[in-house]
Amino acid sequence: MTAQTCPRQHQRTTMEIASLEPSLYTVKAVFILDNDGNRLLSKYYDTELYPSMKEQKNFEKNVFNKTHKADTDEIAFVEGMTIVYKCSIDLFFYVVGSAQENELMLMAVLNCLFESLSQILRKNVERRCLLDNMDGVFLVVDEIIDGGVILESDPQQVIQKVNYRADENPLSEQSVAQIMQSAKEQIKWSILK
Repeated sequence: MTAQTCPRQHQRTTMEIASLEPSLYTVKAVFILDNDGNRLLSKYYDTELYPSMKEQKNFEKNVFNKTHKADTDEIAFVEGMTIVYKCSIDLFFYVVGSAQENELMLMAVLNCLFESLSQILRKNVERRCLLDNMDGVFLVVDEIIDGGVILESDPQQVIQKVNYRADENPLSEQSVAQIMQSAKEQIKWSILK
């Protein structure tokens, strides 16, 4: 029987071919967990994959349980997904793609993420420092991946685009007296003009 005489067989092969076609939407998710498996950061780019927070956390817990004992960078296949990961002191970095995804592409994203964060955090890639600079971490992730599409894989380019300094004090860490003094000076100069 040919594909023309058997529509079901034709439909199945068309669907199989469509699922293997290359796509720009390479990354399904990125998440960072601490050494207890708790979520510090997660971004899911395929909302149909794990639509609820509960499903996402269950997936992360399952991935962590299968990967946290490794001491080196690895590739894992969990729940039909290709996962590349890296551990650093008390953090685990994960990049998730589909089962057919090229592991080298996912590893390039993971390495770019890690190296960019390492530069921003001044080689101090550990939980406390990461939490203190979450705004910079989100900027880095957003510069590397947009909606599952890889935008950049060169850490130097990411750092240049983000232009974030871990040692700069955000507004929330300035004292009230410093803020009041700055406001007084601005008002004084605006009146004198």
